Amino acid sequence: MSDDGGSISSFPLKEVRRRPNKRPKAPKGKLEVVVTYLEMTHRPNRPPAPHRGEKLALMRVERPVPSFYRYLYNTVGGPWLWHERRLMSDDTLCDIVHHHKVEVYVLFVGGNPAGFVELDCRDSEDIEIALFGLLPEFIGRGLGHYLLDWSVDEAWDKEPERVWVHSCNLDHPHAIAVYQRAGFVPYRQETTIITDPRLPGVMPAGQEFRGS
Repeated sequence: MSDDGGSISSFPLKEVRRRPNKRPKAPKGKLEVVVTYLEMTHRPNRPPAPHRGEKLALMRVERPVPSFYRYLYNTVGGPWLWHERRLMSDDTLCDIVHHHKVEVYVLFVGGNPAGFVELDCRDSEDIEIALFGLLPEFIGRGLGHYLLDWSVDEAWDKEPERVWVHSCNLDHPHAIAVYQRAGFVPYRQETTIITDPRLPGVMPAGQEFRGS
């Protein structure tokens, strides 16, 4: 999450839980973003998540073209105010997603793109599930559990020491619970204040926000 010139405070999770519930509200035009970091240090022992028997396919997109990547990022992330990569030029974006250790996989349902996951393997010991989500039309069909379990297994097949992910209070209200169900454990939180990305025109002013 970008701090956009705001202040950042970081706390071990056990200290966060002891902090007072009352915090000053973010100034007008700003958003308080609470980022939770979660990790797993061993492959989970569980069966893969079931789905409704739909025709599913997962395909790695090698060197995704910016227009297709932005379609996925903007459509999946719009309701949760994903905005950082909207600010990037195509060249800067491609420096990330064309890296040979960054892997973008798209979930197709009946031939339609339904979601995507990005695995960042640039760290030799840790793998980050950098981005993960579904298009709005496919939420609520059990596909998130399926895609997350697949992503975790794909990450562990590369034999890292740790797999980690982060979420925040702008994400789906059940996001952290879904990560915990998959085997992730929260270990740290950070709080920052950002400019509402809908105000300076980074995102459409009428963008629907579905986060918590």
